Amino acid sequence: MRVVLALAFMLLTLILPAQAQTEEQAWQAVVSGQIQAFRAGDGEAALGFAGAGFRQQFSDPEVFLAAIVATGYGPIVESRSHSFGPSTRLSETSVTQVVQLVGEDGSLYEAFYQMRNEPDIGWRVAGVVLRKQPGIGI
Repeated sequence: MRVVLALAFMLLTLILPAQAQTEEQAWQAVVSGQIQAFRAGDGEAALGFAGAGFRQQFSDPEVFLAAIVATGYGPIVESRSHSFGPSTRLSETSVTQVVQLVGEDGSLYEAFYQMRNEPDIGWRVAGVVLRKQPGIGI
């Protein structure tokens, strides 16, 4: 009996981190997809990664892309690289993900992505807060 319990515990300790990593990869893939779409100037693809609120507000993907740039998020659109920092699960359907970006001029930025797991669609970007960081990226 003890052997069975020990094996069950070992199995759980292996499965749970792998499951958490898979979920994290899912929302990170959405963030990366949207950033890459922004860099390519593909408003339609970028809007496809956005949450329901953005999709309802912007029927024209090019207007969405222009609004992102006009409201101060140009450093994401023009970034040359990004990497992921910590994420925090707020609920079963809500996560925050920190993303570090290097701007086109080498400036550093930190973005806080609010992600929502939408029914029948999956993880989508619900909002972003961007702030400039000190230093220069390479």
